[in-house]
Amino acid sequence: MLHVLRQSGAWNIGALLTTTNEAFGRVAMHAVRRELLQAQAGAAGLPLIEVPLPWPCSNEEYERRMAAATRRAVADGYTHMAFGDLFLEDIRAYREQKLAGSGLTPVFPLWLRPTATLAREMIAGGLRARLTTVDPRVLDRRFAGREFDAALLAEIGDAVDPCGERGEFHSFAYDGPMFSEPIAIDPGDVVERDGFVFADLLPRRAEAHA
Repeated sequence: MLHVLRQSGAWNIGALLTTTNEAFGRVAMHAVRRELLQAQAGAAGLPLIEVPLPWPCSNEEYERRMAAATRRAVADGYTHMAFGDLFLEDIRAYREQKLAGSGLTPVFPLWLRPTATLAREMIAGGLRARLTTVDPRVLDRRFAGREFDAALLAEIGDAVDPCGERGEFHSFAYDGPMFSEPIAIDPGDVVERDGFVFADLLPRRAEAHA
């Protein structure tokens, strides 16, 4: 989405925004470490706006904290908020409802792009990512930690959206045209928790020299 917005030349992009789990220091659902999230923002050349969420977090608390972040964004001069949603009408309607009258206009740059085509275009364009969360009810556990590439698309089957739009999987992008440099990562542990399979990614540490 960031790459598409930049390519259009129509937007002055001011910051990235995401929610994090304040109890574990990770991105909500993606389970990506905050250190890697911050590395993404640095490679994208953009400030990062974090909305920390408690764990567990009720929907009411989520909405309260997001509303506060929205008010701060408006006060800081932001006028639009872009989302990477692809085709889920209820999710789009929810975002539009919550931003109505807030001073922020929702934007959906990827809306209704065919996801099979989009996935291939992203890979061909240089996107490199790994699957960090897998829903084992729809996608085999062995895909946790896998590279998001043409081989994976060929294996996941027609029942799984190629972009994971229904929550079949979540991923971490570590290289691509939206970044000034790749983010060095190493694989960590794979664990199953709360009905999902999580593949940890570790920031690669520079080797110590004697």
